Amino acid sequence: MESLKILLITQARIGSTRFPKKVTKILGNTTLLGLHLQRVKMSKKVTDWVVATTKEEGVGQIIEISNQSGVDFYQGDLNDVLDRFYQAALPYAPNYVVRVTSDCPLIDSNIIDEVIELTIQNQADYGANILIEEFPDGQDVEVFNFRALEKAWKEAKLISEREHVTPYIRNNSNLKGGNIFKAVHLSAPSNYNHIRMTVDEPKDLEGIETLIATLGFEASWLDYTNYIIHHINEFKNQDIQRNEGYIKSLDNEKIK
Repeated sequence: MESLKILLITQARIGSTRFPKKVTKILGNTTLLGLHLQRVKMSKKVTDWVVATTKEEGVGQIIEISNQSGVDFYQGDLNDVLDRFYQAALPYAPNYVVRVTSDCPLIDSNIIDEVIELTIQNQADYGANILIEEFPDGQDVEVFNFRALEKAWKEAKLISEREHVTPYIRNNSNLKGGNIFKAVHLSAPSNYNHIRMTVDEPKDLEGIETLIATLGFEASWLDYTNYIIHHINEFKNQDIQRNEGYIKSLDNEKIK
């Protein structure tokens, strides 16, 4: 595995309908994006890291945080996120690509490495911990080989398949009834899908601030999760709908 090129791409944009400039918000002595990059760079299996961003006004803040973190960046299409993702990956010619999103500041590098290991060991085209949602929202990790990404980029046509990177791959995998891609799933030790540690709204950020103030920047996903479970009254964000952006894309397809 040492010779494999494994590229982690995180999506980050300055605009957000519910919470503009959220990735630039201050968390302790860093920013939301800065903390996210700090944690993903703890991976022992990833060989390269890239922030896939846009050309929106104000994006210089994201570029500055990326530079400060020692992470490359790519600026691409605002709405065709699949194209942005593919173009960001292309110069690296990676064997495998890891997809995470920058609104997950407490993403755990151990989960990243577990999904990478599972995908490679099973010679799968796609591996993830989201095919059955058991991990907390904010710990989502997807891994796929470059061939799968390129095929999706060439063939995906639906709005939901272009605004989001992996629906074409997932929906054509053996675990979703398809026959194009082989997929594997990483299960959680228990079902924590009701726990939220992502940032879509200001009250999400307040929850992250509470976790950091109590447990610090480097705790495990399970430590953060257990704290939320045992101090649920401190968190006002646990009722927010999961995957709201993807659901919105599916609704837009129905309208058209």
